Amino acid sequence: MTSDPNSNGKVPAGGATGAAPVHHAPPPPRALPGGGETRRHVLVAVVLNKPGVLNRVASLMRARNFNIDSLAVSRTDKEHISRMTLTLHGDDVAVEQAAKQLYRLIDVLKVQDVTAEQVVEHELALIKVRVTDANRVEVIKIVELYKGSVVDVSAESVIVEAHGTETEIDALVALLRAYGIKELVRTGATVMLRGATSIEEALKL
Repeated sequence: MTSDPNSNGKVPAGGATGAAPVHHAPPPPRALPGGGETRRHVLVAVVLNKPGVLNRVASLMRARNFNIDSLAVSRTDKEHISRMTLTLHGDDVAVEQAAKQLYRLIDVLKVQDVTAEQVVEHELALIKVRVTDANRVEVIKIVELYKGSVVDVSAESVIVEAHGTETEIDALVALLRAYGIKELVRTGATVMLRGATSIEEALKL
């Protein structure tokens, strides 16, 4: 084999014998709604206090195949503005798309997913529990352990008022279930961002 006299014994760039071809990795596939990990999300929606707004919000979430775990609604400091706190389960992409569609609804001023934010979260629950003379004190001690209070007492039941995060309320309900729960009502989560940041002030209403 005769070498090229102009090569000076060097192998031309990219011309090495047996060199493997360069393959570029394809971009990662785009995440599809419903294809990711399902987790709990908390959405805050600031809306105009008008008839029909709540129905439109609930209808959109139903159309997106979301089951709303809890929904708390109340007026803000301004009478014409209301604030909704929704909790639901879904993957990040599906919830993000639903939040964007919520924002497009008439009378919806702002929607924010605060799932990953530092927030103060509270929920109120009223629980009517079966009791007897033998276990009434035991039930009250459990309630006090969870920083709850007894707001009504009768011969066969007590009404417990409890507040805290969803997880804390769930834990108390699980313990009281062993005694027999006659009735249970929960407000659903309400949240507020920690620090000076304000979802409502940002709107300059």
